[in-house]
Amino acid sequence: MKPLCSTSVVSGNWGKCLLVAVFLMFTSLTLQAKEYEAERQRIEQFFPRATHISEPEGEYQVRTLADGVGTVHGYAFQSIHVTDMPAYSGKPINMQILLDPAGAIVDAYMLEHHEPIVLIGIPEQKVHDFNAHYAGIRADQRVVVGRSSDQSAVTIDAVTGATVTVMVINEIVMRAAHTVAVDLGLVAAGASARPKIALVREDIYQPSNWTELTGNGAIRRMHLTRGQVDDAFIGTEAEGVDVASAEQRDETFIDLYATHLNPPTIGRNLLGERQYSELMENLKPGEHAFAVLANGDYSFKGSGYVRGGIFDRVQLRQFGDTISFRDLDFIRLSDVYAEGMPDFFEMAIFIAREQYRFDPGSAWNLELLVRRQIGPIESIFTSFEMPYLLPDAYFERPPLTAEELAAIEEANRPLWVNIWYQKSFQIGVILVALTLLTVILFMQDKFAKHPNFLKKLRHGYLIFTVVFIGWYALGQLSVVNVLTFVHALVQDFRWELFLTDPVIFILWVFTAASILLWGRGVFCGWLCPFGALQELINEAARWLKIPQYDVPFAVHERLWAIKYIVLLVLFGISLESMMMAEKAAEVEPFKTAITLKFDRQWWFVAYAVFLLVINIFTRKVYCRYVCPLGAGLAITGRFRLFDWLKRRKECGNPCQICANECEVQAIHPDGHINHNECHYCLDCQMTYHNENKCPPLIAKNKRARRDKKAPAAPQLIPVQVVEP
Repeated sequence: MKPLCSTSVVSGNWGKCLLVAVFLMFTSLTLQAKEYEAERQRIEQFFPRATHISEPEGEYQVRTLADGVGTVHGYAFQSIHVTDMPAYSGKPINMQILLDPAGAIVDAYMLEHHEPIVLIGIPEQKVHDFNAHYAGIRADQRVVVGRSSDQSAVTIDAVTGATVTVMVINEIVMRAAHTVAVDLGLVAAGASARPKIALVREDIYQPSNWTELTGNGAIRRMHLTRGQVDDAFIGTEAEGVDVASAEQRDETFIDLYATHLNPPTIGRNLLGERQYSELMENLKPGEHAFAVLANGDYSFKGSGYVRGGIFDRVQLRQFGDTISFRDLDFIRLSDVYAEGMPDFFEMAIFIAREQYRFDPGSAWNLELLVRRQIGPIESIFTSFEMPYLLPDAYFERPPLTAEELAAIEEANRPLWVNIWYQKSFQIGVILVALTLLTVILFMQDKFAKHPNFLKKLRHGYLIFTVVFIGWYALGQLSVVNVLTFVHALVQDFRWELFLTDPVIFILWVFTAASILLWGRGVFCGWLCPFGALQELINEAARWLKIPQYDVPFAVHERLWAIKYIVLLVLFGISLESMMMAEKAAEVEPFKTAITLKFDRQWWFVAYAVFLLVINIFTRKVYCRYVCPLGAGLAITGRFRLFDWLKRRKECGNPCQICANECEVQAIHPDGHINHNECHYCLDCQMTYHNENKCPPLIAKNKRARRDKKAPAAPQLIPVQVVEP
């Protein structure tokens, strides 16, 4: 078949090609316009004063939101441009995130997702309500869904039925917000992982001169020439403004020194005993003093400083946070006493107040800002940074408490590990239950010899499957899991995708192992919550003497094919669109009856109830004829390695008891068990070992008793009678 736009087609087809191209372009533009419309509406809602929305810029495609005079009110971006972390569906969730200039989240709105539980289960509004909790949270804060041992973390309650999805949303929102905020300079790169604030050691004092203090790094120097400053403006609008001549390029622009005054070895040697004591007495807890000294043509204080203003030529930066100094943070410095220090033209003490949470044990930079005028009121500046790190001997960092160590460990763990920790109770209970089931399966012959006990044990296990695994832990496996796994194998397989739901992961691992040992019946008969719910309802119906109806075997074995057809259709749809396949997978009533506990639209509830009502009269109709998950497990069940279900040569001919009693009709009239349809209820094994019910066993026992040799007759000893 030739393509529509092949060069070998007649010229008349070029019109069709043009129409197709125009249609595709129009469709693409329409989708883009629709996407941007949603973005724009949220921006207008939260930033009504932002009249100018820029085009996406930079690596993360960030829009700047400003007003008519250029004041920036915020930023907007999509998380898909920052992280493509897959959600439960295997595809990323795209969030539009709005930030204010202070680095706080204003809005986090879900633009696109492929989550099955939200597409056909949880109302999308519940996820939007969850996302509304991010308003006001800073991009450098830690946010935890559910509980956390980190008392400083912000906690948000999960959405029932969509815990994994909202935990992934949380990771996407906070990771994207922090990455962009750091890129924009709104928050510090390491703000979310700052060490515990160090303490200056006030008990350490060593008399030192200027050479010793500069030699050990306690006092740092930055020397700039006029040529170096001129070179820093090359490529800017200030290039060529106030440049030095060739002879002046090596002249000193500024020779600047800076130090941290709180450590006694530095402060007392530099300021003298009296001046240092007065300074320390005036400092409040958490405040730190810095000395800045300089020579040269450039003043670090500047001549344009006014009372109440900010020193606009010098500032500190630590963890990405800027520490600016006002007049109340400035102390004149005229007397210095360190032996051997040079004379300085300009000296000052600046105070970093407690609100900055300055850490004396971590690196910081002194920034010198140099401004050049390019117009009557316009100027640009460049900054020169001098790094500073206090010598180790002058500070100590308090040891971390057990709670802080646990919080750090939790913060550094991958998302899926945190989910496993949060669901540790569910994981523990399910592992114990699976261990019990394994014991039952390996010792099935011994249990089958005690039918009353095994039936009670099985009914109790089915109740546990429905209530705990299904309704509480939401451990209902689905054909969507199968389709997602197949697509992940072909496209981009990542273990993290499947580890984000520990209950589902553990059940799948156990199911895979049980298929190799026993076949698909272990899951369908013991671990499927909806299957267990059907079986319990049917057991109750039988106890109430409600009539039961069996499908004729000839019809029954043809109805088996329906579930395989359903599976093939779903797989075919998934090749075209996974989203459509997720919607079509609603043929499974699992989400309605188990995940959402019948709390959804009436037509979904009606469908699930209809299947359960039919099940009252005929056991597990859905499982036998419709379930695509059962079909998928049956296909893989052909790799079963062992045959644990015992049969006798008389089974099927002439004995038909097990075939007639098998409530899912998995035993053929000829006596063999179809393991593709068996639900491993072990009823046939209880009959097999029942000496009062299994005809071949009864006959065998009769023959054994009949053929048993009678005991030998006692021998008579002749007695001779002697007559008197």
